[in-house]
Amino acid sequence: MKGVFYLLTACMAVSVLCSCNGKKEAQEDVQYVMTATAKGGGNESQQTYPARTRSMEETNVAFRVSGTIERVFVKEGDYVRKGQLIATMDARDYRVQLEATQAEYAQIKADAERVFELYKEQATTASNYDKARYGLSQITQKLQHHKNQLADTRLYAPINGYVQTRLHEAGETVGAGMPVVSIFANSNVEVEISVPSSDYNRLDQIMAAHCTFDVLPNDYPLGIVSVSREANSSQLYPVKFRIRGPYDHSKITPGMTATVKIAFQEYGEQAVEVPSSAVFNKDGRTMVYVFDKPSSTVKAREVELHFIGTDGTTQVSSGLQGGETVVTAGVRFLSDGQKVKEVAKTSESNVGGLL
Repeated sequence: MKGVFYLLTACMAVSVLCSCNGKKEAQEDVQYVMTATAKGGGNESQQTYPARTRSMEETNVAFRVSGTIERVFVKEGDYVRKGQLIATMDARDYRVQLEATQAEYAQIKADAERVFELYKEQATTASNYDKARYGLSQITQKLQHHKNQLADTRLYAPINGYVQTRLHEAGETVGAGMPVVSIFANSNVEVEISVPSSDYNRLDQIMAAHCTFDVLPNDYPLGIVSVSREANSSQLYPVKFRIRGPYDHSKITPGMTATVKIAFQEYGEQAVEVPSSAVFNKDGRTMVYVFDKPSSTVKAREVELHFIGTDGTTQVSSGLQGGETVVTAGVRFLSDGQKVKEVAKTSESNVGGLL
């Protein structure tokens, strides 16, 4: 009897172990997944772009003559008024040049006036008269040019604004047209973004655009100012906006970073938006896994892409409806009909799940 008892006891132990192992294997077969709800796209899609503000009126101020800078009177950040002296150039050579031309002018003018008197008395030919007249006109223009060159050794602010950059210092030699100081007006700013060709071709479908700043609480509506017809080196097209309506010019200044959000009008079928991580390719087909809550299983479903956004979302034009739940993490390790367990979403007000 003892032998039979021991045998039964051993069999029960093995049965329990097998049962435990079976439960453990069953638990290990259930994969945890993260999910998200597909959003009905309506008839619009929204894209987000990094942006930067810049002055709508910005100018590089340069001497119109070449020479050595004598003095720069402003520094970066200074406010200047239109007509204010910014810098001067060593004018020695231009002053000598003007004095020589003035002497030449005085001689030619005196000779021309004598010819004019003789011509009145018919004591000289018309040819001599014309030569004197043309000579006087030529030296007059030369004199004015040299006066202008001397005046151009003094550089004045062309607008009211702030000194953004001081590009050269006293003692440096600059050529005509080389910027010495950069000035921007603070009266109005524009917001600039760069868009890919896919968005460039649908800029006429913009329904609304606005921008936000990390340091400011409000968002600001935008209107397009200009669109570059030529892509930059990154194959992106610069687009400039102006801020519609009043804003605080002391808080929104050139050089600030911003975020621009644009709502595009969509035509045809309504697109459904899902996280980009939910979409995967299998055997040349674009797929998502739809999560069925009652059965806790996933079903592979083929979809058609409408638009891949730059903000981590993808729009699906067919194969999925708004409100359906899709798997967003671990899709490459799932199979059609597999049983899964949904990871509970953490409340935004219960960070870390501590409550």
